[in-house]
Formats: sequence, C-alpha cells, structure tokens
Amino acid sequence: MSAPLPVAAPLRDPFTETLELTGARCALSCGLTAAGDWALAFPAPGRLKVQAVLQGVVWLVIEGVERPVRLGAGDIAVIAGDRRYILASDPAVPPVDVQPLIRARTGTFVHAGDEGQDTVTIGGHIDLNAAGRDLLLSAFPPLMHVGAATAEAPAACWLMDQTLREIQSGAPGAAFAAERLAQLLLVQVLRVFLTGADAGAYPAGWLRALADERIAPALRLMHGDPAHAWTLTELARAAAMSRTTFAQRFKETAGVPPLAYLRAWRIRLAQHALWQEDTSVSAIAASLGYRSESAFSNAFKRTTGLAPRRYREAVRAD
Repeated sequence: MSAPLPVAAPLRDPFTETLELTGARCALSCGLTAAGDWALAFPAPGRLKVQAVLQGVVWLVIEGVERPVRLGAGDIAVIAGDRRYILASDPAVPPVDVQPLIRARTGTFVHAGDEGQDTVTIGGHIDLNAAGRDLLLSAFPPLMHVGAATAEAPAACWLMDQTLREIQSGAPGAAFAAERLAQLLLVQVLRVFLTGADAGAYPAGWLRALADERIAPALRLMHGDPAHAWTLTELARAAAMSRTTFAQRFKETAGVPPLAYLRAWRIRLAQHALWQEDTSVSAIAASLGYRSESAFSNAFKRTTGLAPRRYREAVRAD
C-alpha cells in the first residue's frame, strides 16, 4: 500500500491574520426607533461606527462629506471614527443631541420623533487594540455604504438583527452568542470593502492592498513566511509584474514600499507575541527572521518607542 501524498499546508490568510492581530471586535450599542420628523446628532465615536437600517428610510449626514446619504431598509453604513454625524428623517430637520436620549433610555432602543416605528435602525461599533487602530482606522474612508443589493447585505442585516435579539433575550449564553454574531458581521462588512467596485478609491492601507488582486500573491507570500528574506524580485515575480511596476503599484495601494510593509508586519507579529505569549525575546526574533536579538530589539524600539521587554510589561499591565 503506497503512502498517502503529503498535503501542503495552506498559506496563511492575510485578512484573517490581520483581524486577529488588530483584536477587531464588533459590538452593538443600541437601536433607534423613529417616526415623523426627527434628527439626531451623534458625536465622533472615536472608533468605526456601524449603522444598519432594518425598516424605513434614514438620511445620514457626515461631517466633511458633501452630500447626505439615503439609507433604506437593508442598507448598512460604516462611519470613520473621527467624524461627527447626523441621522434624520430629512437632512433639513434641525438635529438634537442624542446623548440625553441614550442616558435616559430604559431598554436597548432610543426613540425619536412622533409615536410609532416608521424607522428602525441598529447601531454598533468596532473596537480595536492599540496595535490595530492605525491599520483599520487609517484604511477606512469617511463612509462605507453597504447597499441592500450587495451580496453580503442580507446576511449582515440578519446578523445585526439576531445579535440584538440575543442581547434582549437574556437567555443563557446570550452574551457569548452576541459576540460571535457581531464578529461575523464585521467579516461581512469588511468583505464588501475588499470586493467593492470603489475599493481602489479608498485610502492606501492594508485593506486596499488586500483588495488588489494584482499584489495579493505577494502579500500571501509575506504573510505565509514573514521570516523569509523576501526580495523585491521574488515578490514582483509572484505578482507577475516587473520590479518597477510592482513596487509602484504596491506603494500606491498599501501606502508603503513592499519591504517596508514586510518589516512593519514583522513588528506587528512581534507585538502580538509579546502581548499574548511567554516566548522569549530571542525566540521571537529568530521566528521573524532577525539574525540576532539585538537587531530585533533595535528595529522594534524604532517602531514602537519601547524595547521588547518594556513593551511586554506595558501591554500586560493595561
């Protein structure tokens, strides 16, 4: 009997891996019911904000965005963390501050306008760890609109609705289920970012780089074996481009040159290992392709401002 053929280990998925390193978590905050004429002003959330419309029509006005955006049932909006915004029945309605309504609520929902529920929305946010904020926040445009006709929108709206039901139910395991459902919601929303026709117009960063099919093979190589001393020639060959064309395209999409991206990715992996694992600094250095612990420590401190051991102490003390 012949021995089975060896099965090659799959290359690591850069999208999954980066989500894990950023500590990205999506959590629902509250819902909104409304009727008649109404408008609510929201402060800049300081993190990515998610709004889904389950029923009715909502107008979204975002600070710095020229035109209001109409959101219908099944639409989802992801709003950048540094932008104030307004939800309204009509952009012309003067807004009131939402904070007093949130503080006074007795349940999961706040209500605006007249009696009734012509409009129902659910709001949530995406939390990130310190190492991940610059990756996600810098990669997002002021607004990402996931239309109801998008392939991922029905699943995303169902996930938001189901998450809200879990929160309201108080059933055994509800908190655990709600957190997992919210994680799936985050994946659905980011997939729209990666596959949307507007991906090329988004800010340069890791998400836009993942959305670029031409440079994706090079990203998979770097993520699959970050310790390897990849050369520009090897990466360009994987992307089926000349060195010059590849380097230019990579910088346009990722925001940094290919080898700078690799160096930064190694540091992010090191940050995660120092935070989550008890592996020695020398072992981390070797696993990431550094020739010595001192070379790794110098590179790490240049990026983070702290030596590896001091960084480990600081993040574990938080």
